[in-house]
Amino acid sequence: MGTKSSKNEDGDDDPSADVGFNDFEVLRSIGKGSFGKVCIVRRKKTENEVYAMKYMNKLSSWKHGAIDHVLRELEILSTLRHQFLVNLWFTFQDEEDIFMVSDLLMGGDLRYHIQRHVHFTFDDVRIYFCELALVLDYLRNKHIIHRDIKPDNILLDERGHLHLTDFNIATVLNDEHPCAKSFAGTKPYYDITAPEIFNSSSGYDYAVDWWSLGVTMYEVLRHKRPFNIGSDTTNEEVTALHNDGSISFPVDWGQPIMNLFFKLFKVDPTKRIQSFESLISEEFCQNMEADDVMRLKGQPTFQPSQKELNYDPTFELEEMIIESNPLHKKKQRIQKLKKNSQKKKS
Repeated sequence: MGTKSSKNEDGDDDPSADVGFNDFEVLRSIGKGSFGKVCIVRRKKTENEVYAMKYMNKLSSWKHGAIDHVLRELEILSTLRHQFLVNLWFTFQDEEDIFMVSDLLMGGDLRYHIQRHVHFTFDDVRIYFCELALVLDYLRNKHIIHRDIKPDNILLDERGHLHLTDFNIATVLNDEHPCAKSFAGTKPYYDITAPEIFNSSSGYDYAVDWWSLGVTMYEVLRHKRPFNIGSDTTNEEVTALHNDGSISFPVDWGQPIMNLFFKLFKVDPTKRIQSFESLISEEFCQNMEADDVMRLKGQPTFQPSQKELNYDPTFELEEMIIESNPLHKKKQRIQKLKKNSQKKKS
């Protein structure tokens, strides 16, 4: 099955291009998030183009107060194009849903592989650090804070390289608002959230994504997070855990990688690593060059299986059996609505 991760033959890289639901064939459901579901689709015009299509029900989004998040994500993604992002190609809507058509990454997300106890090496994580660091530098140049860096939002391509996705709680800074002050996320995610997000009255900036990058890479290596924080942990207890700095490391970890994590988990964001250049100044990431990373000169030792889908198959069952308005029946449903509307008018 082919994938789509570069400009297509027709040059249709404009998210506002005139396409609609009927221009795609739905193949199968592969995931769901807070505000939408994701399926694999094939563009009928050129059958070798296969994409991921995220769709969000308008009524449900409105009822849950998520419309602003959806529109903000669309606005942000329409301005972005980077090798280590999941890039947006088309957007459109119909009577029921808003659609976002983007790169299809067949390697699954990091959460999927962590749950299957994949052993990631230090060499893998070194490459992951650098690829995501380049993305965060790019987002900073665009004045964007992602605010939701975690294994669930990092997809792998067929060669094992990373791509960041899911901008539905991202925010954009500007001269008038150089810091963000609203809180994004829910209490159970305090274990991946930078301390200044819920402790600083003056706001926070791009450094929060680097804290979450550290938490994510720690979890990739250890299959658990560095801070034992749950939904019942108080703000005071969270602050104490962060300030204590008592992060446990396996005895076989070397000092270079431990030093890197210590610098990513600095409670003072001004002392935290927050650029690619700062990252590669650390011994663990020495000899990594931006041009080499962009040219994929380093190859992760872990490569997702190309014999399986690398997604939870229950998503497809939920779509077919549980979903009250399944996507594969949308065409018939819309036609029925139009016929009923015409009957009422006549």
